[in-house]
Amino acid sequence: MSAIYISGGKPLNGSVRVQGAKNSVLPILAATILSGEPCVIRNCPNLLDVGTSVRILQHLGCKAAYKDGVVTVDTAGMNRYDVPEDLMREMRSSVVFLGAILSRTGEAVMSYPGGCDLGSRPIDLHISSLKQMGADIREEGGFLICKAHRFTGCDICLPIPSVGATENIMLAAALARGTTRIFNAAHEPEIGDLQAFLNAMGGKVSGAGSSTVVIEGVRRLNGTEHQVIPDRIAAATLLTAVASAGGEIELTKARPDDLAILLSVLNEAGCTIQTDGTVIHAKRDGQLKPMGRVQTMPHPGFPTDAQALLMAVACRAEGVTVFCETIFDGRYRHVGELLRMGADIQVVERVAVVKGVKRLTGARVCSTDLRGGAALAVAALAAEGETALSGLNHIDRGYERFEENLASLGADIKRK
Repeated sequence: MSAIYISGGKPLNGSVRVQGAKNSVLPILAATILSGEPCVIRNCPNLLDVGTSVRILQHLGCKAAYKDGVVTVDTAGMNRYDVPEDLMREMRSSVVFLGAILSRTGEAVMSYPGGCDLGSRPIDLHISSLKQMGADIREEGGFLICKAHRFTGCDICLPIPSVGATENIMLAAALARGTTRIFNAAHEPEIGDLQAFLNAMGGKVSGAGSSTVVIEGVRRLNGTEHQVIPDRIAAATLLTAVASAGGEIELTKARPDDLAILLSVLNEAGCTIQTDGTVIHAKRDGQLKPMGRVQTMPHPGFPTDAQALLMAVACRAEGVTVFCETIFDGRYRHVGELLRMGADIQVVERVAVVKGVKRLTGARVCSTDLRGGAALAVAALAAEGETALSGLNHIDRGYERFEENLASLGADIKRK
């Protein structure tokens, strides 16, 4: 079993380009199904999840290929409406194909999605929303058997601002009869990227980034080209890496506004943060300070995907940082691995109290999920001795050239 070996204690210095956003690419690839014409998606990171999405499209009868950061898709030959169970289990975002497949073919068969184990993450909101638009969905032997003639637009009020449910509704509504309004919609930047893609195909979507997204159904959508936005969590990973290891780095092709709250917290921790257009400069050369209370919230609040990353930084801060996880009930699985490295963390239900320690020590640790695995690498950059990080399939689902990027900044990191 391969592992990443990290010898800590080396400050990071240099410049790295931020990869394209994983959480934008996946719904956009699902959206290509709606056009039936060729689409070209640029700035796509080379990730396991992107590969899984391409294989789903190929299974459905579409032509899809990845090369040098570009996915080319032609869905004209789509002749299936089922998604194999093994592909569904590989990633959580596979459920976003449901709305697009139903809209295109009127039928869909798929199992429940997989991905990182972050506790209870039901897809009830996806199902109930599509039912409101006219879908007939029933469960049979662990599979969802779905049918829908052309969807009908309606008003849908989400009880929580679910990103996945917002995206699935947008995909189902793009070709629906009439107008669909999503109230309490997710605000994440990736919602705006999906809106931009649908509109480039000839859709009529507005309101992304606000609590109300409006989709006026159209008769058809055409093929198009699109450039995916930068990945804010990949950027957050590099920023927390330099906060942990010390040094000075520059991130290019970034969107600082998408990271505003994280940049504020890192500044509170003693980092020097400067932004200039699409460039972020981050420096840390003094003692890390505690960050008070960090509570995860839907965007524009502190992102749950960055919670583990910041916790790795807090492990070496001079004082106490309190984390409150409000999004997922299983998002502290990385804590046990950080304890192996000498961290001082107490968890009670959804609250984690982190007392900074003078030193972390390298250990054999395992990725428990995508962001938890990255957080262990962030902690290892500041640890004494060598850390062996296994469970790399999680990291490879969401990070392109993970160890190469850190090595280019001066980290002593190798995969073998």
